[in-house]
Amino acid sequence: MNIIIEGHIMQNYKLNRRQALLAAGMGTTALGMPGTVMGTDQRDTSGNPVRSEKSCIFILLCGGPSHVDTWDMKPDAPDTIRGPYRPVSTKVPGMRINEMHTELAKHTDKFTLINSMQHPGAISNHFDAMHNLLSGQSLKRVQQGVPDDQPYLGSFVAKHSPSTRNIVSNAWLIKCVGAPVFCAPNIGIGGYLGSAYAPVFVGSEKNHPAMENFEPPQIYDLGDPARLAKRRTLLGDLESNILRESPIGKDWSNLREMGYEAMTRSEGREAFEMDREPGKVRDRYGRHPLGQNLLLARRMVEAGVRFVTVNGWTGQAPHDTKGPPSSSWDMHGGNMGMGNAFGSGSYGMNFCLPRLDQALSALLGDLHDRGMLDNTLVVVTGEFGRTPKILTQQPPGRQHWPKCFSSIMAGCGIAGGQVYGKTDRLAGYVANNPVRPEEFSASIYHALDIPLNEPQNNTGISRPITTGKPILDLFS
Repeated sequence: MNIIIEGHIMQNYKLNRRQALLAAGMGTTALGMPGTVMGTDQRDTSGNPVRSEKSCIFILLCGGPSHVDTWDMKPDAPDTIRGPYRPVSTKVPGMRINEMHTELAKHTDKFTLINSMQHPGAISNHFDAMHNLLSGQSLKRVQQGVPDDQPYLGSFVAKHSPSTRNIVSNAWLIKCVGAPVFCAPNIGIGGYLGSAYAPVFVGSEKNHPAMENFEPPQIYDLGDPARLAKRRTLLGDLESNILRESPIGKDWSNLREMGYEAMTRSEGREAFEMDREPGKVRDRYGRHPLGQNLLLARRMVEAGVRFVTVNGWTGQAPHDTKGPPSSSWDMHGGNMGMGNAFGSGSYGMNFCLPRLDQALSALLGDLHDRGMLDNTLVVVTGEFGRTPKILTQQPPGRQHWPKCFSSIMAGCGIAGGQVYGKTDRLAGYVANNPVRPEEFSASIYHALDIPLNEPQNNTGISRPITTGKPILDLFS
């Protein structure tokens, strides 16, 4: 049934945050925060809330990790290409990953490794590459001067599959810094869908869940609970008996109660109480920003958040505090003053890869053990790869390379234990099964049951959610 509130038609009770707050009787006191939408509450036969249908943990390795040094290794290539590392044996024959992935090697049967990602055209800056990756399109946005208000993955998921149990549907753990170098242009605005579908940003380099004094976002601070409860009672008393007996009146009462319950439910706030986790679980993820953010992402998904983007910042090496909290993987080496790309500094593989190995393997194992992989999609990717040839300056590093890079996908029907696509013998170009941002995003939407063919309307303009088609070979 449709209900009209302040001129808005509420189809199937799918509320955005403004409508939910109004229905809950909170007025306009908390309407300034973007990124929250809600759907209908789902309950089992006993009346208990059930888990959200499908969610996504999207791990963005900002800066662009080297595919040659991580998941598309070429051990038979010249040392100027292959670098100092060797592959490690995994549970999947033929899947070769870095020797520092000692734990991830035990979980290769849980994910598909895509080694044929690419950006068509000469897109080699973080700004455009990240925009294309997150929007699911291939555009030379800056070069052509074309304004582009395409929403990003999390915004579309929040629109089409809003949370039923949490006021947050779309979250981003540690917003990238260094704009406009690293931040894609539309991450904070929701594109043409509007701010209601933008992510809620959680944490920073000075406030993250690996810290003892970590503070959750203020969006969960509802003020005085007694005052809110009194407002709820007052609104109920104001409804006349006649209105309550009418179908529209009953719908309004149900809508108000649903909004109130969603705003006051404790599970959203409790997700940030990291001490609820056993110490051994926190240790397994790693007591560093990436490890604890992935653990927090799992807790947020359990609390009903649909899409959680996690900045792949691994933290700062104790002896090297130069790395900003957005670009651990921007390993240029000495030509940009970042130290040895194969060293143990904040921009070094020897520091970053073990932390990624620990955190990602813990997440995959944890989701599997909890029975959550069927309904939780895990995506791990950078915005592009790195030049196959190591830069000659000292200390060594690699430059941006959009021609090919690697990604990982697991859960929500993604087949485990397979490698999709291939690069040439020097990892410079895709040899078969290229995957553009269009196909990548379409596959993500397909895994999350987001309709691909439903037109997205904006001021009379009909647009597709993506022009790509899902890669069905990725699915089991």
